[in-house]
Amino acid sequence: MNQSIKLELWMAWRYLKARRGGPLPIITLISVAAVAAGVASLVIALAVTSGFRRHMESSLLGATPHVNLLHTDGQGIENWRELVAALERRPGVLAAAPAVYGKVLISSGNQSEGIVLKGVDPAMEARAGDLLSRLKAGSAASLRVPLAPDQPLPILLGRELAQNLGVSIGDQVQVVSPRGRLSPFGPMARYRHFRVDGIFDSGFFDIDAQWAITSLAAAQQLFLLGDVASAVGVKIGDIYRAGEMAEELKRAAGPGFGATNWMEQNRSLFSALRLERTVTILTLGLIVFVAALGIFNRLYVLVLEKHRDIAVLMSMGARRKQVGRIFLWQGMLIGVLGSLAGLVAGYGFSFAAGRYRLLRLQSDIYSISYVPFDLRWRDGLLITVAALLISYLATLYPARSAARVLPAEALRYE
Repeated sequence: MNQSIKLELWMAWRYLKARRGGPLPIITLISVAAVAAGVASLVIALAVTSGFRRHMESSLLGATPHVNLLHTDGQGIENWRELVAALERRPGVLAAAPAVYGKVLISSGNQSEGIVLKGVDPAMEARAGDLLSRLKAGSAASLRVPLAPDQPLPILLGRELAQNLGVSIGDQVQVVSPRGRLSPFGPMARYRHFRVDGIFDSGFFDIDAQWAITSLAAAQQLFLLGDVASAVGVKIGDIYRAGEMAEELKRAAGPGFGATNWMEQNRSLFSALRLERTVTILTLGLIVFVAALGIFNRLYVLVLEKHRDIAVLMSMGARRKQVGRIFLWQGMLIGVLGSLAGLVAGYGFSFAAGRYRLLRLQSDIYSISYVPFDLRWRDGLLITVAALLISYLATLYPARSAARVLPAEALRYE
């Protein structure tokens, strides 16, 4: 750093600290605080929106496949073993697993709920998803045990569903399927007794309240299916290529197959999150804009107050560009101090609130019981660059005004 820049920085810092002339230091503090408030607000807001998106993705992708393959005519997949083996050989595919889905009525005592029952092969499901590893009570080992005649079938319930039914590990529930046999009196619903062997917590309220899991064989038996699967779920390496991979896997599966992916199934949810993030940035960005107006006001008033000092500096040989840069450095110092304070406050609050879950929510409304925070250094970098750029723009006019001061006229009227 050359002597000229050192002098400009020293003068800028002296002017920021100067107490002669009234409330200038207070105005400086207010300007710094305004920048800090804008930066901290943006850091916290972006951490919240990123946290919600990350939580939704991890909860959904842990409980549901990245890509689902199924017959377009609604028939079951009979050759699901061969299809699973073929899909797992495809590039970009990590694992595949069969599943049977069906809507049922589950009841215990006087409580009943309409839910989705999913039948899985536990060994394959453990590779394709992590819902079976999110058990808060019980075990999924019973899903691997062959079915015994006249014995309750194993079932895993979501945390909210178990709470609504008032059941715990070892209790029995009755599951009624609308897919029954024909009788002289018409279709008859089919029911079976299940034993609650586990309670899972996916972190997503809708899944925990409306899903139950059983073995593939138990679901096939309940729904009167043969050795078929409703769908084959696929786990892929790059989740953001789900749309492209769905088309590739559909072609690989052959004619008669359709494919859905997690981005398509949850498009409205993630579109709402993107819109919320955009609106948040625009709205809270106004705080930084207001802070820039504070910097502009602070420097413009200072230029008016320091006409005589500016004239003396020019008389002693200071160039106009140097004088302008003194006020430019003042604005940048305010921006730097405010940005640093805002980053410390924003990241500190977000870290504490995320780690200790300080902000609680109603899980039945927001699908999560707390506000998640996801701190990203990239967001902080972009916010800092934006704040410094706005601070720089706010200094241009006052700095130019200082550089245009005429020493003779300023000293004459002083």
